[in-house]
Amino acid sequence: SNLTDVKSDGHDHFSAEHAGRNLRFGVREHGMGGIVNGIDYHGGFLPYGATFLTFSDYMRGAVRLAALSELHVIYVWTHDSVGLGEDGPTHQPVEHYAALRAIPNLWFVRPGDANEAVAAWALAVERPAIAGAQPGPVALALTRQKLPTLPGGYVLREAGGGRSPELIVIATGSELQLAFHAAEALEDDGIPTRVVSLPCWERFEAQDQAYRETVLPSGVRKRVTVEAGVSMGWERYAGDEGAIIGLDHFGASAPAGTIFKEFGFTVDRVADVARRVVREGLHGRIKTLGAGHGEHPTIEAGEPGVDRTPSSDPGHG
Repeated sequence: SNLTDVKSDGHDHFSAEHAGRNLRFGVREHGMGGIVNGIDYHGGFLPYGATFLTFSDYMRGAVRLAALSELHVIYVWTHDSVGLGEDGPTHQPVEHYAALRAIPNLWFVRPGDANEAVAAWALAVERPAIAGAQPGPVALALTRQKLPTLPGGYVLREAGGGRSPELIVIATGSELQLAFHAAEALEDDGIPTRVVSLPCWERFEAQDQAYRETVLPSGVRKRVTVEAGVSMGWERYAGDEGAIIGLDHFGASAPAGTIFKEFGFTVDRVADVARRVVREGLHGRIKTLGAGHGEHPTIEAGEPGVDRTPSSDPGHG
């Protein structure tokens, strides 16, 4: 339901009469997880399973078993945040990032643009060949909404003018663009700001200490983390002088732009929190704006997420 077919002579679906490369599992996430595990056990294939990220809950047992058994399977989980829009809180992942990161040996990757998505797929394919890496599954959490392509890698943006950073803003996924543009505003205010993309905590933690120190210098204690999911776990990167911008309540049914604005995921708010971290000593979890799961503004035609079709946004027929 999320456009992940391997294209070969059309969609090339597997059936009893045709040896295609795509299996239609239907609404059977747990079964799908078990079957892709079995395919990897058999050998000869690199299997992946795909659905909306929120439905990873239904296949968690199979995912956990893949991690425990060091299986090389890939999960392509799309519609990865409240940004998916009007389907509302039943379909909007909030606690899922933290829950999946809690599974030992599962690499959870949330890329922030097209370049990171390509790198994430390469990471998923190549995990068994990475020196020193324990074999295991890789999960890709991909956004529904369109994102700008940003330059850079882990250190996405250095502080301007060759200065040492006074502040580090850390983000994943679609919130990476907010961090990038907030840093530009902070630089205009005289705050040298580095932006770090942290799409996969597990891969970052597998790097040696020297590398991690080049990305997140221990001497830079003023930090802001930005992710549209529960804030639990971000303390390890925010530190005791940093602030955590997260989403600690359920979502709501509204277009992506409206939701992000109402919940405080905007360039202006990220920049405001960052200024207060540097100048006022603000730190800890920042209360999420909006109540969620309640009233929402009238949706107008032409807004993001409106007038969807099965071809433009699969799963919404």
